[in-house]
Amino acid sequence: MPLLNVEDYRRRARRVLPRLVFDYVDGGAEDERCLQRNRDAFESLPLIPECLRDTSAMDIGIELFGRRWRAPFAIAPIGLAGLVRPGADALMASAAQAARVPFILSTASNTRIEDVRAAAPNATLWMQLYVMSDRAIAERVVRRARTAGFEALVLTVDVPVSGLRERDLRHGFRVPMHLTPGTLFDMARHPAWLLRLARAGMPKFANLLPDDDGAPVSAQAQAALLSRAMDRTLTWDSLAWLRRLWDGPLLIKGLLGAEDARRAVRHGVDGIVVSNHGGRQLDAAPAGIAALPAIVDAVGGRIPVLMDGGIRRGSDIVKALSLGARAALVGRAPLFGVACDGEQGALSVLQLLAQETERTMTLLGATRVHELGPHHVDRPAARSLIEQAAGAPRIKETPHGKPSIYPARATA
Repeated sequence: MPLLNVEDYRRRARRVLPRLVFDYVDGGAEDERCLQRNRDAFESLPLIPECLRDTSAMDIGIELFGRRWRAPFAIAPIGLAGLVRPGADALMASAAQAARVPFILSTASNTRIEDVRAAAPNATLWMQLYVMSDRAIAERVVRRARTAGFEALVLTVDVPVSGLRERDLRHGFRVPMHLTPGTLFDMARHPAWLLRLARAGMPKFANLLPDDDGAPVSAQAQAALLSRAMDRTLTWDSLAWLRRLWDGPLLIKGLLGAEDARRAVRHGVDGIVVSNHGGRQLDAAPAGIAALPAIVDAVGGRIPVLMDGGIRRGSDIVKALSLGARAALVGRAPLFGVACDGEQGALSVLQLLAQETERTMTLLGATRVHELGPHHVDRPAARSLIEQAAGAPRIKETPHGKPSIYPARATA
């Protein structure tokens, strides 16, 4: 069967991966309502085409932070991607290099920062950062990322504690692992995956706590480190500490409210990623696409706004761009590609999303990303969606005279 869309790759990944691994990638927190909300929100937004437009010269590329992207999306950071396939982070970075879109490496990666750079020497690489209770860990990660030529730092702020991911707990998937007999039997039923794991060894957190010679420490030591959890004393004032460590673009990932967006601007961040962590943290959180318009309005064009969560089609990317995002992040989609066919699978997914984005824009009558706007989104549907995230909506005119939809309480 040909793999024609991201859902096809997801279904194939479900067949080729042990249930524990697939559920780790695919699952969300608690009742997984936020996870479902992400998809429902996109599906509830019809797009309105503008007809009789010349679409013979298409260009879906964008420019951001001094770099030209071939398509308006990047690969989101994914922790423990090496469970899917050894070296998954390096494989996705190499695919991103071929697709000419950025790759964001997770602090919880299973591949060393330096090895990801070696695998994709010409890629645009960003580093995602978790700040743990021992801030020296973050300082080492930032220093290594800077030395390896990573171009932007993405601080994740929505994980003061880990979300309650019940699928993982049922499998005994925790650090350190306590796997159930059923889970072990299921692993044995996936010999290709098991053979790759046996050859590479159990994935470790390659960038958390290096010993003196730079090699990762034992899994037991890493488990002890993680048990200390994230730094709950991190505040907006902590950004000054990060700025002393990092002089490149600094983005904050995990914002869902307009007031937090205004705080981010006041504290001098260079970009925002609207995100509910793919439905893996606060199960009661709104869909990212629903929270996006209020944040775009609050920022007022002063810094770029990106978003993630629930993107499975190029049309989803176009919806995010139409509501004000400069770019989208996709995480599960390319990782499903890695599960199916390694680097080529990830690249195929990226190419598929780019093709779908271009086709959707063509059908809308837009030939450049900057031509997309709220006028392309069905306004009654957008009103209903935004009400769920940010209160009663109002309609106002954009600087270009195009109608826009923003919540009444989201004004600057």
